[in-house]
Amino acid sequence: MDNNSALEAFAALSQPTRLDVFRLLIKAGEAGMSAGDIGETLGVRQNTMSANLSILARSGLIRSAREGRSIRYFADMDGVRGLLAFLMEDCCAGRPELCQPVIDAIACPQS
Repeated sequence: MDNNSALEAFAALSQPTRLDVFRLLIKAGEAGMSAGDIGETLGVRQNTMSANLSILARSGLIRSAREGRSIRYFADMDGVRGLLAFLMEDCCAGRPELCQPVIDAIACPQS
């Protein structure tokens, strides 16, 4: 990831509805959610939701898959990993033990 891609991702997340959508899709995991379910859950009209989903998709933070007549959206974990790796690229001046608490805080717990 480069500076421009990171800035696009941060710009996409800088709007409250888009941040809520992104967090909701992270929570939904591999099941993802349909655009209608996302809009209903967040109380957002379809045309507004469509515009927000497009911005998030262009930023590389979400992806979609067509299911018949509807579209299901997912957090794009490759995009998320790319953004986090970009942020932490020069972390800790060669002392990875200093970064471990951050990595532990964002990692999913093992079941």
